[in-house]
Amino acid sequence: MRLGTQEIVTERRPDGAILLRARSPLPDFPPKLTERLEHWARRAPERILFAQRSGSSWRTLTYGEAREQARRVGAYLLGKGLSAERPLAVLSGNDIEHALLHLGAMYVGVPYAPVSPAYSLLSTDFSKLRFIFDLLTPGLVFANGSQFDKAIRAVAGNVEVIREIAFEEPTHAIDEAHARVGPDTIAKFLFTSGSTGMPKAVINTQRMWCANQAMIASMFAYFQDEPPVIVDWAPWHHTAAGNHDFGLVLYNGGSYYIDEGKPLPGAIEATVRNLREIAPTWYFNVPKGYEALLPYLRQDDQLRRNFFSRLKILWFAGAAISQNVFDEMKALALQTRGEAIPFLTGLGSTETAPYAMGRMWETQDATNMGLPPPGEQMKLVPLQDKFEMRLKGPNITPGYWRQPELTAAAFDEEGYYRLGDSFVFSNEAKPEEGLLFRGRIAEDFKLSTGTWVHVGPLRAKFIEHFAPLVRDVVIAGEGRNEIAALIFPSVDFSREKFEKLFKTLESTGSSNRIARFLILEEPPSLDAGEATDKGSINQRAVLGRRHKLVEECYGS
Repeated sequence: MRLGTQEIVTERRPDGAILLRARSPLPDFPPKLTERLEHWARRAPERILFAQRSGSSWRTLTYGEAREQARRVGAYLLGKGLSAERPLAVLSGNDIEHALLHLGAMYVGVPYAPVSPAYSLLSTDFSKLRFIFDLLTPGLVFANGSQFDKAIRAVAGNVEVIREIAFEEPTHAIDEAHARVGPDTIAKFLFTSGSTGMPKAVINTQRMWCANQAMIASMFAYFQDEPPVIVDWAPWHHTAAGNHDFGLVLYNGGSYYIDEGKPLPGAIEATVRNLREIAPTWYFNVPKGYEALLPYLRQDDQLRRNFFSRLKILWFAGAAISQNVFDEMKALALQTRGEAIPFLTGLGSTETAPYAMGRMWETQDATNMGLPPPGEQMKLVPLQDKFEMRLKGPNITPGYWRQPELTAAAFDEEGYYRLGDSFVFSNEAKPEEGLLFRGRIAEDFKLSTGTWVHVGPLRAKFIEHFAPLVRDVVIAGEGRNEIAALIFPSVDFSREKFEKLFKTLESTGSSNRIARFLILEEPPSLDAGEATDKGSINQRAVLGRRHKLVEECYGS
């Protein structure tokens, strides 16, 4: 297995800022991602591009079929007069029809906007969906199933809605439209989670996506020897799956098995069934996904042997992973295969397409997020005892659609994108050893004494100490004398065991001493923005929605 090298160049400025970049240049990349569809349709037309569960078997779409059908979908969309001002909005989970709409729109240069189904199916007032439609002004909406009817009636107005994908015979106009698509063409609008307000429409250009895939391919060099096979549940309206995973399969001629499961009770079983049958060569999951999968891997020998049989890389992203989960996954891989399988990671955002940094070597510290890839410049700005990360490169968004004030605030005076995350060096004397994630800057707060509380490391330490009793925790205490914890218990929670462990929770001072806690009965709400589809928690949203519980925790 070949992985890319990560030799870096470091520049230290007089103001304390540190610039990092890869020594290797970014490889050439195509002007549009559909060139890779054309390439693989010629080179490997019978290879599976997408597969979707159909009863006891799999429904498949080959590269040759995908190119032909994407052109026919594109012909239909072209006839609708769609554009960036009137894009295609999609309300759907992951399936082959959704994939074809995506490819067809991209082929003819029609921006596509996948919208979280939760805004339609879990919301009671459809406020976020209404905001998105008002911002986008879509010219066509695809709604996959009658479950979206109520939401459509509430927000769509006179916009045309289709329930099935439509095909038309391609003409010369399709080739002309495809030829016009270039690096600055908007491929899609992807929405941020909206957990701190209304969602932002992040402009994703062809340049962003293609450059980012070239960065990824330069790191996963073995994709050139063995096209990736993935089994993936993560939703395409998120950048992790919709850009990173969808893109790496298409870019490198791989196969994407659409997993209908989720890392939730009653849904993880579908993932387990799929992984018993399909052996991935590269596997992505969010930390909560690995936590949900672990009990099955421990108990099910068939699952374990098949899952690890061809696997080259375990990859997590989307949130910080518990050290015990990180360690046990590596131990199970070694036990099953008789050899270690690297458990690697990266970090980024919707605005970075998303790969902004990655760790392509093994480590004992799960918070090590690695280094920048070729083609990207990283600026680390001193912030208390940490660094704020800012980024510049061809993978960075030009901004937010129709929200110029948010765009202006997202970039500094040198044009670096403000990622909003904080880091420290694993070893400042040796920057090549990587950067350790230290949490979202917006989550940190001060106690009434003026002491800073760094939420990210404290939260990770808390979950690790109480594993497997705690599903997640929110840290409270802004303006207070001491810190409190709002705890989301796991299914294994035991009050007696928790209280025993609480007595052994170590601290070094008021900045990391948990003085009181509250066990929450209600799980984090997706609709209220407390949690995302990926299972990560939004600290501010939980504290805002449950402020009365915070008051109760402090006895006020």
